[in-house]
Amino acid sequence: MSFPDVVRLDDLAVDVVDIDDPADPRVDDFRDLSSVDRRPDVVALPGGVVGKGLVIAEGTLVTQRMAASRFTPHAFFGVDRRLRELATDLRDPSLRGVPFYRATAQVMADTVGFHLNRGVLAAAHRPAELSVAEVIADARTVAVLEGVNDHENIGSVFRNAAGLSVDAVIFGAGCADPLYRRCVRVSMGHALLMPFARSDDWPGDLDLLRDRGFTTVALTPGTGSVPLADAVSGDKVAFLLGAEGPGLTEETMARCDVRGRIPMSRGTDSLNVATAAAVAFYERSRI
Repeated sequence: MSFPDVVRLDDLAVDVVDIDDPADPRVDDFRDLSSVDRRPDVVALPGGVVGKGLVIAEGTLVTQRMAASRFTPHAFFGVDRRLRELATDLRDPSLRGVPFYRATAQVMADTVGFHLNRGVLAAAHRPAELSVAEVIADARTVAVLEGVNDHENIGSVFRNAAGLSVDAVIFGAGCADPLYRRCVRVSMGHALLMPFARSDDWPGDLDLLRDRGFTTVALTPGTGSVPLADAVSGDKVAFLLGAEGPGLTEETMARCDVRGRIPMSRGTDSLNVATAAAVAFYERSRI
């Protein structure tokens, strides 16, 4: 296998390793990404089997954001074109000795289980999780999710939060894994950069938010809610968002300071959770 030499690669911090065989065990951390019972980014596999629980970045931009995050890549896998696009990033001394497994698009497809249009992947181990107290310590606006189990919605919430001045995301009961590959991809890598924490005391951690000066706003179209614009002016605000359909539980809403609604028209009662989050974040950013 040979590659054209357009960008200098002799001063990269990573070690470029050519892979010709999709069965090569060195790329096992990228294998079978579409397989429910084998994929490496799952913490718990079917049957109670412990998974690798790796964090997988997909595409040039997301890979760059992983390299800039606390999720330190331990391996890259990509085609030569992406290697050269990432050359500046791959000169970072913090990546010294990390392998970049270079392969053709076909070898990559045979390894991961599908044709990867984005042409590059990075893998990282999960660092120690942050606590709720840590992620809200210097925060002014946070998003709190309950029962949101769709990875694309979670990824979109991360992306919206990053773009609309939200400081952290907290995951309450029933939420999907925010580090699942699809979530990381949809978030455009912001799931790796945005501070987040899982609540170990739900909904008790809402009391912690209140103790730290946050006004907790339950987003709901239900009875007793006020227009969103009337609920976002506190010095610190935590927006609570529930799953598609059922929304927030009554127990959780009862612990909140106020219930806020997005005024709707044409008989529509609510928006997709990620869209509703974006509206709330924008309303808050105007304060």
